[in-house]
Amino acid sequence: MESSSATPGGRTRREVTRQKLYEAAVTLIAEQGFSATTVDEIAERAGVAKGTVYYNFASKSDLFEELLRHGVGLLAASLREAAEGTEREGGSRVDALDAMIRAGLVFIDRYPAFTQLYVAELWRTNRTWQSTLMVVRQQAVAVVEGVLREGVARGEFSEEIDVPLTASALVGMVLVAALDWKSFQPERSLDDVHAALSRLLQGRVSGTR
Repeated sequence: MESSSATPGGRTRREVTRQKLYEAAVTLIAEQGFSATTVDEIAERAGVAKGTVYYNFASKSDLFEELLRHGVGLLAASLREAAEGTEREGGSRVDALDAMIRAGLVFIDRYPAFTQLYVAELWRTNRTWQSTLMVVRQQAVAVVEGVLREGVARGEFSEEIDVPLTASALVGMVLVAALDWKSFQPERSLDDVHAALSRLLQGRVSGTR
């Protein structure tokens, strides 16, 4: 059994082990697909015994569901922190959206394999974790919705904005643009990609009134 004592970095041993399993699973599944990836391979890539996988997760599917929760939770937290940071600095809600776009790009630059898996799974409806995927998706979209609603309330955005759809569109824009960047235009810098999306934001959102 794993000890739950804290490591020098402040995380428990179980949290560290789970992180290793997440990283191993996301890499392998991105490389060869969910069905082709075995628990043995995940354990070997993570550098742990097979029994450790089952100690932490009931099954491979359970591991993947928790991976989705973990990854999107990190993304939502990054978006929220960007919005709150802009608020503290007295920025507008457009500034907050722009900061969130950058935060999203930074996240995707750091976790490209997870982002690729997440986007791919959004298009599949026959997975056992589909309901979990919808819940975690809403986590990220809800952060953007909150900023848009604040912008409407403050008079920065038109009241005619369809908040749920616009929030989904902004999240989707960042995901798809970033994947295109990483796959087909890797020579471009993060700053360059952010600048392009920022100009699009300024023209399509802040220019609605």
